[in-house]
Amino acid sequence: MDNRRMCPNCRAFITTGDRTCPYCGQQVGPRAIDVRQPGAILGGLIPQAHFTTVLILVINFGLFIGTLYLEKTIGESNAIGVLGAKFGPYIFQDHEYWRLVTAGFLHGGWLHILMNSWVLYDLGAQVEQVYGTPRFLVLYFVGTVGGFYMSALVNPLVHSVGSSAGIMGLIGAMIAFGVANRSSIGKAIRNHYGRWVVYIIAFGLIPGFAVDNWAHIGGLAAGFAVGYVAGTPVRSSAAREGGWRVLAAVCILLTVWSFFLVYRNFPSPDQLR
Repeated sequence: MDNRRMCPNCRAFITTGDRTCPYCGQQVGPRAIDVRQPGAILGGLIPQAHFTTVLILVINFGLFIGTLYLEKTIGESNAIGVLGAKFGPYIFQDHEYWRLVTAGFLHGGWLHILMNSWVLYDLGAQVEQVYGTPRFLVLYFVGTVGGFYMSALVNPLVHSVGSSAGIMGLIGAMIAFGVANRSSIGKAIRNHYGRWVVYIIAFGLIPGFAVDNWAHIGGLAAGFAVGYVAGTPVRSSAAREGGWRVLAAVCILLTVWSFFLVYRNFPSPDQLR
């Protein structure tokens, strides 16, 4: 469990146990998540800070169960293909650009989805605490699209899926936050998430694991770029925050529209045989 939090006065990272900021001397109270009233979200079963992340995980697992069911009829590769996996020729020749979105919600096996879910659950609350929910949704969307776009350009003939592109977008945003925070805390953040990048890319180089590192690199770059210019909700204007809420809504609508296109392009029963 990450015990870091931000000082509401100077925005330095302190621990959850601090009652006075060691950097600016400002007294700080408990986090809102620690004093929240349970019951608003599924009877308090899901922590507030994880709610958006949990929704994404529920969608991922629902689609994964659907993939397993479809695999019994047409096989794994065909199943993820018809459900919206990234495949370069379909994207650039058939103009199925919605695959850049839908691929980020599909997974190719139990190990794949469990590992990605573990990382996303741990990382999601951290990013949402720093950037807020609207920016979090935009960062995840842009990381997913940017990652699979790069993968489609560089490695077009491979079916690729997974939430790791969006995850790398979130990691890129946290690195961008560390770069913008020119302090020892910012350096610690850069180093912490920089190590995550090294581990993930290195894991993708292990023989025998079908890992799309190009999607990882593309997601990382997209998340860093957006995170660097996005800023955080602190000291932001109401108009700027309204703009981010609009962008988040657009990302949600594009995601829903992408899955509608999966439905519209779904093969008939005769074509599935």
